[in-house]
Amino acid sequence: MNSTEQVQVRHRTVLDDESRHAGRVYAEALYRVGESRGAVEELRQELLALVSELFPRQPELELLLASAAVSRERKKEVLDRVFGGRCTQTLLDSLQVLNNHDRLNLLRAVAAAYEQLVDRRSGRVMVQVRSAVPINDEQRGRLWRIVQEVTAREPVLQETVDPDLLGGLVVQVGDWVYDASVRTKLVTIRTQLIERSSDGIEGGRDHSCPRG
Repeated sequence: MNSTEQVQVRHRTVLDDESRHAGRVYAEALYRVGESRGAVEELRQELLALVSELFPRQPELELLLASAAVSRERKKEVLDRVFGGRCTQTLLDSLQVLNNHDRLNLLRAVAAAYEQLVDRRSGRVMVQVRSAVPINDEQRGRLWRIVQEVTAREPVLQETVDPDLLGGLVVQVGDWVYDASVRTKLVTIRTQLIERSSDGIEGGRDHSCPRG
């Protein structure tokens, strides 16, 4: 990578509204591509691997693709070299579409929106659960029922133990994050979810949980 390509860009872990909106627009376009090729789930897995595995291992690649100082032509060459023959043509074509519109800087937003779109079309909703200690079966069941009731979707719980929470419990559905103490009954989360649902969490019929 030459000096021009080493321009530093700050990765925002929290996406702004404009990035999320643009991410959803391009995710819809990529979904149509995947659907036409019968590769919706395959494209989801590749996008997820790209932003959660490849980028952390090769941060300089993410910096280059996101940099406004690097030309489309140079980025196209990099995409062809890095992904050509190593991934599906669907993914490579999708990345080139983003490059043609100078939107590779939104890859994380697009990947998150695409995953949300696939979940919504399949009737699932991803629920991130972080707790200081593993939650038990009773808590897991109650949480599952609460989210299912509010979103009218099948919750898929992704559990992570984080001792730094010091006894806390964090539940994230889409963009919404809910903090609760282990001393607070899970019904509190249900109340918060219901309150938020009218402001943007759409359920199976009328609601969806926007994600990153």
